[in-house]
Amino acid sequence: MDRCVVLVDAGYLLGAAASLLAGEPSRSRITVDHAALIQGLRERAEADTEQPLLRIYWFDGAPDRVPQPEHRRLRVMPRVTVRLGALTRSDGRWAQKGVDAAMHAELTELARNRACSDVVLVTGDGDLLPGLMSAKEHGVAVHLWAVQAADGDYNQSEDLVAEADERRVLDRAWITRAVRAKDLAGLCAPPPAPRPEIAAILSAPLPEAALAEAARSAGANGAAAPAPAEPEGGGAPVPAPAAGGKTVPTPKDLAGSLRAPGQQPGPAGGHAHVSAQPPAGSALRWSSDKGWIDRAGPLGEPAETASLPTLAQLTSAEQRWADREEDITTVGGDPFEVGQVFARRWMERLPETVHLQKLATMYPRIPHRIDGELLRYAARFGLLAHKDDQIDEHDRYAIRAGFWREIDVRAAAEHVDRAPSAVPAGPTGPAAG
Repeated sequence: MDRCVVLVDAGYLLGAAASLLAGEPSRSRITVDHAALIQGLRERAEADTEQPLLRIYWFDGAPDRVPQPEHRRLRVMPRVTVRLGALTRSDGRWAQKGVDAAMHAELTELARNRACSDVVLVTGDGDLLPGLMSAKEHGVAVHLWAVQAADGDYNQSEDLVAEADERRVLDRAWITRAVRAKDLAGLCAPPPAPRPEIAAILSAPLPEAALAEAARSAGANGAAAPAPAEPEGGGAPVPAPAAGGKTVPTPKDLAGSLRAPGQQPGPAGGHAHVSAQPPAGSALRWSSDKGWIDRAGPLGEPAETASLPTLAQLTSAEQRWADREEDITTVGGDPFEVGQVFARRWMERLPETVHLQKLATMYPRIPHRIDGELLRYAARFGLLAHKDDQIDEHDRYAIRAGFWREIDVRAAAEHVDRAPSAVPAGPTGPAAG
């Protein structure tokens, strides 16, 4: 077949590009326009080989082989196939496993089946030498492309370079059409202002804000700040809000207040009678991997949010299959888009609009049972966690912002009435319940 195929080792291409542009091979130091990069690879391959492109194979690693957002964007592009190996961590470093073997198998299979006349390899790994030699024996012309090395030396196996039929270098000018080094000066600069959708939740007052404001007012008037509340029976005092800031009582602080009457431990190990109600204006907020969670008291979730159906409850087996198909083929994995898709499905399957009206009055906080399901859905796209295993707060805000934006659009289209005090005019923002 007179056509060409491009096999890209993404670890080599992007790592070498990062070394060239940012001075170190960390892909976190660069930003990549994948659409422009794929288009550039296609045009360069067709020009160098003088053959039409059959396909670009993109080989990369991913934790547990779960496609990351960039992989989801790539695999829905025309003439692009993504093959994923494992990404494992050892001694604090991440390493790809299975990528070289997958490239070797694809290369030899294409050559054996005479699927193409020319193969372009964008890699530097000498482990591909046997596959390259096998392809040549089947009559395939092998073109080896290198990324310009930062130090001017080889960044490829010399044996691989010697065995290739044709060799080309992707220089800095070519690389910078689709790849940019991140601005390191920005790391030391003040963080940029959040998007309006995110700013809305960041500025939303916490339940205990009123107490903090009262403490500030008292301090300004020369009055003494409120002393810690001393529960009956000698339990641990509940700290009062400090002037000039917010204080969120911890579960330990409020443990005594949330026990049933007669169950408060006394100084001597006995039980003293105390009120089961927490101090006025305080709220118990539990911290978890899903963020801060408001609890209305010993009974947990309020009745008004507990009555909202989850997406799983509204989804049939047929719809679940269709959702999965859509996730694979059309949803790119952008955090904002993921929140929108989830909200759209939830609203389309609601049996009655009263649930949408109820949710709208809770803005900017997403009820916990809905929020937890939303974040679990986002985890399918490789969101929420980076390679350092830390929760990505920016993605979490963007997911919830997308959720609320879709709610706003649909609610406005259906003329859903909202209480003016519940949903402010202007951009909306994400929040966890």
